Amino acid sequence: MKRILLFLATNLAVLVVLGVVTRLLGVDRFLGAQGLDLGALLGFAAVIGFGGSFISLLMSKTIAKFSTGAQVIEQASTPAEAWLLDTVARLAAGAGIGTPEVAVYEGEPNAFATGASRDHALVAVSTGLLQTMSREQATAVLGHEISHIANGDMVTLTLIQGVVNTFVVFLSRVIGYVVDSALRRDDTEYHGPGIGYLVTTVVCDILFGVLASMIVAYFSRQREFRADAGSARLLGTPQPMISALQRLGEMQPGGLPQNLATAGITDRPAWMEWFASHPPLAQRIDALQRARA
Repeated sequence: MKRILLFLATNLAVLVVLGVVTRLLGVDRFLGAQGLDLGALLGFAAVIGFGGSFISLLMSKTIAKFSTGAQVIEQASTPAEAWLLDTVARLAAGAGIGTPEVAVYEGEPNAFATGASRDHALVAVSTGLLQTMSREQATAVLGHEISHIANGDMVTLTLIQGVVNTFVVFLSRVIGYVVDSALRRDDTEYHGPGIGYLVTTVVCDILFGVLASMIVAYFSRQREFRADAGSARLLGTPQPMISALQRLGEMQPGGLPQNLATAGITDRPAWMEWFASHPPLAQRIDALQRARA
C-alpha cells in the first residue's frame, strides 16, 4: 500500500510542479491570440503527463528507502537475514527475474516491492512481518512482491498513470483558458493568459489528479489478485498466501497500523474504497480459495 501512495503522491506533486514551471517559463506555446491550439495542447499534455509519471517511477526506489528508513542488506549478519536473502533469490529465480535488492525497515507487518525494471527492483520487508508471521507465511508475502516485479506492475501502473495524467493536463488547461477568457471578456486585445488561467490550471491539476488516482487505484486493486495468484504459482499452492492474508486479518481486533488501515483491513467510509489500492482481504482470500477448488 505504501509504495502506491508514495507513487501517486510523487506523481501528483511532479505534475503540478511541471505545470507551474512550464507556465512561468512560457513553454506552453499552445496558447495564442487565436485561442487554444488543441493539437499542440494534446502533445504538451502527453509530454508533461508521461514525464511526471516516469519521473515518479525512476524515483520510486529512492523515495521508498527514504520514507520507510529501509536498510538494504548487503551481506547477511544474522540467520534471519540469510534466510531472507536466500528466499528472495530463490523466488526471483523461479519468476525469471534478476535478484532484487532486499531491505528491512522498522514497522508493523507489511512489505513492498518497487523499482523501474524487473531486473533492478527492491523488495523491502518490515520487522513486524518477520516477527509475527511464520516462515511459510513470510515466503508467501515475498512471493507476492516478487510477482509484482515479474508482472511488470510498476511499469504498467506508470503507463496507466501517464495516460490519465495526459487527460488531467489537457482538461485543466482547457478549463483554465475558458475561465481566463471569461474574466477578461471585456478586453478587446489579447495580452496572453492571466492569473485566472494560472490559478485555475493549478486547482484543476490537483482536483483532476485526485480523481485520476481513483482510476489508477482500480487497476492497482486488480493487480493485487494477480500477485496473489503469482505467489501461489511460485510456491506450488495457494495455502501459504491464504494463511498470510488470514494472519493479517487476525490483527484487526488489536488495531492496525496506518499503512494497513487503508488496504481494506479495517472499517472505513464507503467512499474510501474508491481510493484503496488493495482489495479487502476477504475478497483476496476468496479468489485464492476459488482458484484452488
